Amino acid sequence: MDFTPSEEQAAAQGLAARIFGDLSTHERLVAAGTGTDAGLWKELCTAGLPGAVEDIGLLGLVLLLEEQGRTTAQVPLAATCVYGLLAVAEHGTAEQRGRLLPALRDGTAVATGAFPARGGVRAVDGALYGVVPWVPWLRDASHVLVADAGRELWIVEVGAPGVNVVAVETTAPWSAGRLALDGVRGEPLGTGPGACAAVLAASRTAFAGLQAGVCAGSLARAVQHTTTREQFGRPLSTNQGVLLRAADAHMDTEAIRVTAYEAAWRRDRQLAHQAQALTAAWWASEAGRRVVHAGQHLHGGTGADLDHPVHRHFLWGRQLDAYLGCGAELLHELGLLIASDRVEGTP
Repeated sequence: MDFTPSEEQAAAQGLAARIFGDLSTHERLVAAGTGTDAGLWKELCTAGLPGAVEDIGLLGLVLLLEEQGRTTAQVPLAATCVYGLLAVAEHGTAEQRGRLLPALRDGTAVATGAFPARGGVRAVDGALYGVVPWVPWLRDASHVLVADAGRELWIVEVGAPGVNVVAVETTAPWSAGRLALDGVRGEPLGTGPGACAAVLAASRTAFAGLQAGVCAGSLARAVQHTTTREQFGRPLSTNQGVLLRAADAHMDTEAIRVTAYEAAWRRDRQLAHQAQALTAAWWASEAGRRVVHAGQHLHGGTGADLDHPVHRHFLWGRQLDAYLGCGAELLHELGLLIASDRVEGTP
């Protein structure tokens, strides 16, 4: 395996780092409140970054999301790319690709995904019924990709009759909403549960990459704080306990990053990757929680300030932990997948 970015991936990552670094400032995030930074989203789309994901693949998207996570930029990049662009490009018909992809590329359409963990949506003759308590970026979305209880995928226009969206505030400011479906006509995407499993694996990998960036940003802030803040006449970073805590956070962050890279790399090469996606999600959930707690703890009393930038990393890290799923549940699903592969003789 070679995770070295291609020339196109590296260029896209560099451009994303510059845009996020210039525009996703503390002041703009405060001004955005719990909503999306519309100006930043427009800048990303003008630069062609969402559309580039079709060419740079899931690994390229993970690299972009790392840069977003470092600054906790409030834009629906992960949701639009993984539930919209990549899902339609891989599983859509030629007509669906021609109709939906142009608007998703230029940002005039925003996609998200409703994948209830316990089958909260049922399909009856193409009509969808059910409630999903919260869906990320739903308040910004024009389309939502819904998985029903039978693991079939449906594209739903948010403004269609039978769709009700109620604003929901989550731990992180993700413009989330409660989705209620009452007989709305869905448009099928792909055939069979295989498409659902593929999109779910891609989303887990993408959001794990986002968590890697969140953790890297939290750790960078902790390093800056502990090397400049002095106690008893010396920097906090000279204390062994601080060094060990930061070192553990660094290793956890690297584990999240490398497992996300592996899952994305395998997906882009059309290799089996569902187990790797679950592994990345587990690391992002379990280790991500540890890292953002460490980042806040290493700031001491400053970390308790709700207005301090490091607290935003803490909120994002906990939200991603919840979104990716409980670690025990992910391990259970991974164990079932491994056992199934062994029974079927899959290498």
